Amino acid sequence: MKYIIFVIDGPGNPANSDEMQHIDAFNEKLEKNGHWVTAAGIQQSKGAVLIDNRSGKNLVEHASITTGSDSYSGFWIIEAESDEKAQALALEGSLACNRRVELRAYLR
Repeated sequence: MKYIIFVIDGPGNPANSDEMQHIDAFNEKLEKNGHWVTAAGIQQSKGAVLIDNRSGKNLVEHASITTGSDSYSGFWIIEAESDEKAQALALEGSLACNRRVELRAYLR
C-alpha cells in the first residue's frame, strides 16, 4: 500500500545541514528496505497557485488553501505493508527532519 507523509513547517525554516544529514540517512533506509517511492521538498505556500476550472470557471489565484503560518514543505511517498508500518516510518521521518508530519494512505 502507498502512503504520503507530508512535512509540516513554518515560514522561513529551511532544514539545516544536520537535519539534511538525518533526512538523507532516512531516505537511504527507505530505499534499502523497499519502502521508497519518491520524496521532494516543495516551495512554501506563499508560492502556491489555486486553480479551479470546475464548470469552466478558469479561476487562477495566487494563494494557498492553508490559512495559518504552517504549510507543507515537502513529502515522502512510501510503500508499506500496513498502517502500523506506515505510522512507524512516519515517526522516523518526523524525527529525521525535526518537523511534524502528516500521514495519509492512498485510497485503496
